[in-house]
Amino acid sequence: MNSLPRLAVLEDNQDLREELTFFLEARGYPVWGAASAESFWKILHAHPADIVLVDLGLPGEDGLSVLEYLRDLGRFGIIVITARGSQQDKLRGLDQGADLYLIKPVNFSQLAKDVDALWFRLRDTRLSHANGQDPAAPRPWRLDSLNATLTSPAGDSLHLTPQELALVGILARQTGQTFPKRQVHDEMFGTADEAADMHRVDVVLSRLRQKAAQHKMRLPIRTVFGRGLVFIDSSTR
Repeated sequence: MNSLPRLAVLEDNQDLREELTFFLEARGYPVWGAASAESFWKILHAHPADIVLVDLGLPGEDGLSVLEYLRDLGRFGIIVITARGSQQDKLRGLDQGADLYLIKPVNFSQLAKDVDALWFRLRDTRLSHANGQDPAAPRPWRLDSLNATLTSPAGDSLHLTPQELALVGILARQTGQTFPKRQVHDEMFGTADEAADMHRVDVVLSRLRQKAAQHKMRLPIRTVFGRGLVFIDSSTR
């Protein structure tokens, strides 16, 4: 396995794309760029990548669609680099599979460190598979209600507040099942009031995602727009 990851930069701004590729090449990374999703898919077929840097505001097929497909392929590290800085955009990008969500302008030196850290995690996973672990049967996420911790398949643990524990406990009760947000709210806060504020669930989830991001963890909780929340364990994909 190469000591450095192969990178692809999907960015429609020519100046930024060229600056990124020039900087990353100077750091020794094999890297290529594309200005649209359509050209990206064509180049990817002939020039594989390990980590993809994706802008969301692309012409034609947008960056979120690219994220979703890359996530389903399951063998890429994904870093979003975008001007979309709202919390909703960030949460949606992480939901769609991004490992990191960076807001422009990006510090190039920090970006290189982020790329190296992500590559370390990806290599560790791939080496585990190469040493005989079955990638089709990955270790599941583990919720310890007694100690209020959520542990990832990689063994990283996240301490949960009582509300975060309640939220994860509801969703993890049936992995892969979409729970309507009203049901989650009523179970968390003990009310069936029709006027209840669903925003309270969003606040808890937002804080949990921020905490996970600080620990370089991507939660297995996704928002299914118009339907609710779902806990996607890697062993159920």
